[in-house]
Amino acid sequence: MAGPLSTFDIAGRAMSAQLVRLNTTASNLANAGTVSTTKEGAYRSLKSVFRTVMDQPGVATVKVENVVTGGNQPTQRHAPDNPLADKDGNVWEAGVDSVAEMVEMMETSRQYQNNVQVLQTAKSLTLDTLRLGK
Repeated sequence: MAGPLSTFDIAGRAMSAQLVRLNTTASNLANAGTVSTTKEGAYRSLKSVFRTVMDQPGVATVKVENVVTGGNQPTQRHAPDNPLADKDGNVWEAGVDSVAEMVEMMETSRQYQNNVQVLQTAKSLTLDTLRLGK
């Protein structure tokens, strides 16, 4: 990183990382319940992988290292009336745990809100400091 990071930089990067996390959660929820003809073709949930970045003493921020597939494996279900069913009448349902994804969404939202509060506090303190000179 070039130059020292401010509180605004740190919180902004954290908010960006949480947005990636929220996008993966939204993708997972959008694909919950989808089916495929094959196990390989079934949707697998996405997870964002964060990495701590400490380029300066006493200052740490976060970076999205990668987005990987993880979580539950697709499950086979007998549904002979489904147009995607194989010759045996089976489909593969996406490996998405909707309840776990909702918890992930709430946690992500809370982390994002925490960083918004950090920005609001830093802004308020900066303005108070500027008012001291008046």
